[in-house]
Formats: sequence, C-alpha cells, structure tokens
Amino acid sequence: MKRPKILTVICVLGFLSIVVAFPQVFSPSVKKLGMFMPAVFGLLVAFSFMSYVGVWFMKRWGADLFALTFFAKLIFFILSDQVGVSLWFSTIAHLFFLVVFLRYYTRMDKNL
Repeated sequence: MKRPKILTVICVLGFLSIVVAFPQVFSPSVKKLGMFMPAVFGLLVAFSFMSYVGVWFMKRWGADLFALTFFAKLIFFILSDQVGVSLWFSTIAHLFFLVVFLRYYTRMDKNL
C-alpha cells in the first residue's frame, strides 16, 4: 500500500520534532518539575516516536497511539503548568496531524 505524501511529510516533521524533544528529557527545566517527571516525559517522547513509526508503515495502531500520546502530552503540560505559546502552536499542529491521520485511517492496515 502506497503511503500518501501528506503522511510522509507529517512523519518526517514528527521525526524531526522527536530529535528536538529527546534532549529536553534531560534538561534542568524538566528535572525541576519533580522526581519522576523526566521519566514520564521520556515515555511520552518514546510513545510519540513509536506512533510516527506506526503511521509511517500505515498501521492503525500508529494513529491510535498518536491520539493517546497527544492527549497525554496535553494533560502532562497543563498539569505541570507548562502552558505557553509553544504549547498552543504544538497543539494546533498536532490536531491538524490527527485530522489527517483520521482521514486516512480506513486505508491503514489493521494488523500489526
């Protein structure tokens, strides 16, 4: 099954955002949030990466995991009081990604 170009672009942007987000797991700003916050944020980044890999291979679990990770990240940032302009920009971009993923959801493979 051929992957649509829009999904390719979104996945490449997602992979680039993971490259930027991964060093933030070890940043002092995340460490000062609490003892387990770097671990939680690291898991969210890892699940984000896995969701982009799933969408890259046109698997439904990738779109499902993307939606779950998106909402978990949103809750994480709101509860840790990390609300700012970058969060709102990221939220709008990820909502667009989610709509595109849902548009192609029926063409994605159900199997692992």
